[in-house]
Amino acid sequence: MKPLTQSDLLSHADYEAQRPTYRQQIIALKKRRRIEVGPLVTLLFENRETLKSQIQEMVRAERIFEESKIQDELDVYNAILPQPGELSATLMIEITEDDRIKTVLDSFQGFDRSESLSIRVDNEAVYAQFEAGHSKEDKISAVHFIRFSVPPAFTQLLQNPRANVSIQVAHEHYVAEAKVPEEMKDEWLKDLAS
Repeated sequence: MKPLTQSDLLSHADYEAQRPTYRQQIIALKKRRRIEVGPLVTLLFENRETLKSQIQEMVRAERIFEESKIQDELDVYNAILPQPGELSATLMIEITEDDRIKTVLDSFQGFDRSESLSIRVDNEAVYAQFEAGHSKEDKISAVHFIRFSVPPAFTQLLQNPRANVSIQVAHEHYVAEAKVPEEMKDEWLKDLAS
């Protein structure tokens, strides 16, 4: 995907004026691109529009006006943008009870260093590659940025309307699978074609 530039962003005034309508469109887009895999793991598959919305919100919330600081935000989010032949996602380990956060996160140790997360089409799989720096030997983050390298043959499998497509987590302390809805598969195919 083509990297985002400052010319892709709305000015502060234009964003404020368009924000209510724009946010509704982004909420609808993110709904098609979000999937829960069991009770604790959620993935949001990113594209130019989801990342652009995050930048717009960050610039708005932090009141960033300086071009160099806006460029810093663009650089951070462009690093998450999927490259050709890739799908990119933000993965969240979602724990709502404060007293369970450490215990649950500790149980996910090694999650980001193994073939524990995959997209599956029938009997074929591609595995998540986790961005470095979100865990240590004794601690793991609740948020990860991941990529799936999707070879052309796998993309062809995704195009089959009868294919069984799912996302699977197979970790020693957490096993879950979610069937991928057609609208999410359509979003993936658009990403892989861009």
